[in-house]
Parts: sequence; C-alpha cells; structure tokens
Amino acid sequence: MTTEEIIWEGEQQRLIAKAKLIGVSETAEVSTLKDVLLNYRKGRKRIHLLPQHLEDNITKISNLLNISIKQVAQRYSTELTKAVINQRSIKSKKEITEIEKALKISYKLHTSAMQETRPGKHEYEIVEKMEKILISKGSRWAYLPIFTIRGERLHNHHYNNKMKKWDLIINDSGAESPNEYYSSDITRSFPVSGKFTKKQKGIYEIVLKSQLSAIKAIKPGVKYLDMHLLTARIIAEGLKKLGIMKGAVDSAVKAGAHTLFFPHGLGHMMGLDVHDMEDLGEDYIGYTNKIKRSEEFGLAYLRFAKELNVGHVLTVEPGIYFIPQLIKQWKSGNKFEEFINYKKVNEYIDFGGVRIEDNVLVTKTGSKVLGKPIPKTVKEIESLMKK
Repeated sequence: MTTEEIIWEGEQQRLIAKAKLIGVSETAEVSTLKDVLLNYRKGRKRIHLLPQHLEDNITKISNLLNISIKQVAQRYSTELTKAVINQRSIKSKKEITEIEKALKISYKLHTSAMQETRPGKHEYEIVEKMEKILISKGSRWAYLPIFTIRGERLHNHHYNNKMKKWDLIINDSGAESPNEYYSSDITRSFPVSGKFTKKQKGIYEIVLKSQLSAIKAIKPGVKYLDMHLLTARIIAEGLKKLGIMKGAVDSAVKAGAHTLFFPHGLGHMMGLDVHDMEDLGEDYIGYTNKIKRSEEFGLAYLRFAKELNVGHVLTVEPGIYFIPQLIKQWKSGNKFEEFINYKKVNEYIDFGGVRIEDNVLVTKTGSKVLGKPIPKTVKEIESLMKK
C-alpha cells in the first residue's frame, strides 16, 4: 500500500488476496489497464462489458477503450449480462443469512416507527428515530425511505408533514446488513391515531388479503405475472364489495380498470441491491423471450414476470391508492365507467394509500417470508401502537 492509502484508508487486504477469493489468479496495477485493453482490441479479442447507468463509469470506459460515450452503451455484452444475472438470481444460504440480518434491523425500524408515531408529530421526527436505530446497529438505509401521510404518492421522499389523527402512514423503509450490504425492503401502513377507521380498515383488509394470497400461491414453476394478476383480482373483488368498482371482476382486470387503484407491479428481485441487478436491464432479469413486458398502464410497471425458481428472493407488495389527479383524469374521460363507480370513489379522494410489503424466499415446497414477522394484521398493529 502507498503512504497515502495507509493515511486515508488504513490497512486493507491486498487486491491479489481478494482476487484469489473469487478464483482470479492474475492481477495488475490499474495504471496498466488501458494498455492491456488496447492490446486486446488490436488482437481483435472481444472485450465484454456490462450495461452501465452511472455517468462516471461510462466516461471511464469511454476513456479506457478510446470509444465515444454513445458507443459504450452499444457495446455491452448480452452473454456476460445474462451470465451475471444467472449467477446472482439464486441466493445462497449465506446470502439469505445476510438478508435476514438486514431484516432483523428493519423489524426494529418498523415497530419503533409504529410506537413513536403520534398526532401532532412531524414525519421527519420518526425518520430521525429510525436513522438512529440504523446507526446504533452499524447499518444504513438500503434505499431512501418513504415515510408519509401522502401514501398516494408512490415515491414520496420528503418528511415535512405534520401527522394528524385521521391520517394513514405508509412506511416503506429497509436496512442493509452490516458489512456485507445485503438489502431488505419492507412496507407497513398504519393509522397515526393507533386505531384504524372503518374506511381505512376496509381498504387495508383488501390489500392484506391480496398479499397473503400471493405469498401462499408462490412456488417454483409459477409465473410471477400470474401472482400479480391474482392480487389484482382480489383487489378488484374487494373494491367491488365496497361499491368502488362494479361489473365482472375478471373483465375489469383484463381491461385494466383496477390499475386506477393498483398502478404498479407486485414486486421485484432483491439481494445486494434493493432492486437487484436492474441496472443490468430489467427485461433480462424479469422477462424472457416468451414472457414479454406488457405495454398496458400498470402492468407495464411489473418488474418481474417470469417463472419462479428455488432460491429467488422477491418482494410481495400489493397496494391500493387514491390518486386525486389520476382519478380526475380518468373521470373526465369516463374511462372504464362500466367498472368504476366514480361517485363512490369521490368519497375516498383524500384517503391516501395502503401498501404492505414483505421479502419472500422461493423454497422447494412453496415460499417463506424472511425475517421476524413485523405486525401487519389490524389487530397486531393496533395492539403494538397501544404500548
């Protein structure tokens, strides 16, 4: 190590020792890399690149290979990309252990958030409490957390709202495992008051039923697309019972009418990244030559659709949202009026949203929800928030 490296970074394991851990027998100084790559090109040897999304990496590759930035995107290797995806898609026992370490911390994040939430507090006060837990556990956020009373905004990353008695919280937050940095990704929805209103409970129970049904149906060989559509039908059935939707449920789902309330996909793979490997190309990860991505609203956002295999770890996160701008847009065009009771929908215009998310391992016989169970039934949540 150089003197500068020792001063700024401390003693580190040598690169050659790290390389041997992954079967690489030959290493060299980074300063020689450009010449090595140029010699490969002169010898007409193919250089395999992974897709890049970070500008710094794109610029670095452009400089190393003496090609334009535009050419970097055109030269990625499909073979290498698929090989990396195949290697990382099935999680080892050690990887599952790391994910569960992260989930152990996420359990503390979510249960403490429920207990600390009170009317009159600001969202940022709860986020601060959760962050202190992360620091105390030697962890960090797996992604920028969502903690909001504006649950209809799917990715709402500001925390300035004062929480009121009748507000409903969506807490989408997860920790990383210390040192190894494997992700967790959990969402819970709960009432600020500690007690669900009749309206909140009605919507919540639909989402919970859809999530539990999907988890129960997961097993090797089933398409995750079918799990998504299963939750969509349960959501549509539940909303029909409340008078929010109408008509034939299967026809409504086939037409996409339910996407006014459930506009995103059921879940995604997770591991080292919270949306594992999606920088390599979502269609490579979640789709095949036979299972193509839909172009329909809502269904197009399903990140993973193909058959499940033993060792896959995915999120299962259905939701119901009442998005005022989207409702107004659809209502003005009488979109799907044969399936949507807009008069009843107006009663929920300020409702917000509900999402419930767990991390699920595909096993030989079915599925397993990873981590210590975080309260998610109405009874469990209300009981915890009383303490």
